[in-house]
Amino acid sequence: MRDRRPAVYWPAMQFQLRKIGHVVLNVTDLERAVAFYTGTLGLEVTDRYPDTMVPGGMVFLRLNTDHHGIALVGGAAKSERTSLNHFAFEVGSLDEVFRARAWLRERSVPIHFEGRRRAGCQIAIEFQDPDGNNLEIYWSIDQVGTEGRVRPAGEWRPAKTLEEAVANPVKGQPLPHRG
Repeated sequence: MRDRRPAVYWPAMQFQLRKIGHVVLNVTDLERAVAFYTGTLGLEVTDRYPDTMVPGGMVFLRLNTDHHGIALVGGAAKSERTSLNHFAFEVGSLDEVFRARAWLRERSVPIHFEGRRRAGCQIAIEFQDPDGNNLEIYWSIDQVGTEGRVRPAGEWRPAKTLEEAVANPVKGQPLPHRG
């Protein structure tokens, strides 16, 4: 028998999520976790934040040319369950990050960060799902070539808004003209 429920029509989204870009995990023993992801799974360390920058320290790991596919934050309390810090979705253009911000604001989703943080230099917005899971939508994460060279910390240029990130670009990050 045919389903006779009325169709639900949603307005067309003004951006498209392309892939899950990276996952950040809270871990109890940072060095043990780094040893597992590098020694057992073969990922490579691209950057580290000391305890003074992120309580517990933070290590960025890659498995392809993206600056990081997994990041680990140390100092998590031991519990029966694992602890997700956040996961991120990549979009195909800077304009899509702006459109995603507008889309979320129209739906009263609070944005708790926008702009550019540090390692990876992606331009992003960060918000939470209804259960409090941290999510990120970003564009243009740094790429790491076969030589393994990453952008030095002195070139990171943190920005606290999307507009500031565009006005103060990092070296080598081509910003398209926005209309």
